[in-house]
Amino acid sequence: MIRIHTAILALAVFSVVAQAQPPRRAFIQSEGHASVSIKPDQAQIQFAVLTTATTAQAAANQNATQVTAVLTALAAVLGPNPDIKTLSYSLNPNYTYPQNGQPILTGYTASNTIQVTLIDLSIIGKVIDTGIQAGANRVQGLQFGVQDDQPVRQQALKMAAVQAKAHADAMASGLGLHTGAAISIQEGAGVTILPANRTPAAAGATTPIETGVVSVDATVTLQVELTQ
Repeated sequence: MIRIHTAILALAVFSVVAQAQPPRRAFIQSEGHASVSIKPDQAQIQFAVLTTATTAQAAANQNATQVTAVLTALAAVLGPNPDIKTLSYSLNPNYTYPQNGQPILTGYTASNTIQVTLIDLSIIGKVIDTGIQAGANRVQGLQFGVQDDQPVRQQALKMAAVQAKAHADAMASGLGLHTGAAISIQEGAGVTILPANRTPAAAGATTPIETGVVSVDATVTLQVELTQ
């Protein structure tokens, strides 16, 4: 008898809880996308120095000498407190692989990659030329960006939210319904760096660089209530 009473009580509690839960609202989900393009105010250049020698010590010493020369030359162009940092360093053995034979050690390669950050975009070409002339034998990359993208990011998010709402309204209208209160809204935003235009320089000329634009993209996912 006690078990029966317990079961009845549990069923009654479940019924009350179920009745207390509000009915699930019908909703519609949409996405909005927006992109705002601005001129960059920052550039990052990556230089690499690769040296090869018969011994690890010789490769490392030669690399250190060239990197020091590159850093000194860049500092002279960039002025006091240059923004330069090391990204990576490696020292690896080199082998040849004869057919049907054991690998043969032929020497070592040292690699040092540094990154220069500029806010004076007018000297990008000069900095690239200086690094190469001082001993850098690779320009690993050139990227443009903005120091503070928040104002533009907020503008893109606002535009994306407006578009998401417009899409939701259009879908609801197609069903003969209307949109109500927002249930949830989520953002996703990023900075897309469009490729820089680099044209070949004539002998003795400064490498010409076109900065292009930085595109700040935003995506908004919106859920809104459907009403009659």
